Amino acid sequence: MEGRLNILRSFGVSLAFMLMVTMLSCTEQKSHTAAAVRDRDSASMMVSYGVNTLISDSGVIKYRIVTERWDVNTIKNPPRWTFEKGVFMEQFDETFHIAGYIQADSAWYYDQQKLWELRGRVCIRNANGLIFNSEELWWDGIKHEFYSYQFSRVVTPERTLEGTYFRSDEQMMHYEVSNSVGSFQSEDIDGQDNAPDNSQPVQPKDASKPNAGQAPADTAFVAPVRPAATRHKATQKSTYQK
Repeated sequence: MEGRLNILRSFGVSLAFMLMVTMLSCTEQKSHTAAAVRDRDSASMMVSYGVNTLISDSGVIKYRIVTERWDVNTIKNPPRWTFEKGVFMEQFDETFHIAGYIQADSAWYYDQQKLWELRGRVCIRNANGLIFNSEELWWDGIKHEFYSYQFSRVVTPERTLEGTYFRSDEQMMHYEVSNSVGSFQSEDIDGQDNAPDNSQPVQPKDASKPNAGQAPADTAFVAPVRPAATRHKATQKSTYQK
């Protein structure tokens, strides 16, 4: 009889211990949830891959955009389109012929400002054969102009220009480059260096026949020789129009 009481007593103690452990585990249970996303503007509203689409302006098709990835984010300030994998754009004229192209390693388009930011191996070519290269270019769709504050290179059939500031209209017909260096025909500069010197020194005149304003007889007169032309880097703003 006494043995049975001991067994019941032990069973009761064990049951009470298990109940206490169960209650403690329920009160200390933690929920396994992910942390809240703080940057609400980091998520794009739309992500497209392998894009080849046409863009219209005022109801007229003006551009074709080809890109590997196109992100559209309307929450960031300012809202923007992002082309981090590069972008290639063709521009069409009124007759839907290709008037030129633009390409860059990455680009951002701020749709509210109608402003393009192009970076990394930016290249533009228009129908007249002008080629523009730079590491940065801004395209203002409201003012209809391009501009860059980085080193830029402009190559046309007639000239090659390089400078640290560039501004042009959208057609690249009227542009300006400041702090520029230009390439010219070598004959324009070196021709004077190779010209023969035909000047001869003038012998001193007889001192017995002085004239008004005449230098002393012991002074030799030498015909002036035009100095050779020297190549200089342009430091002032230069405007070139084709």
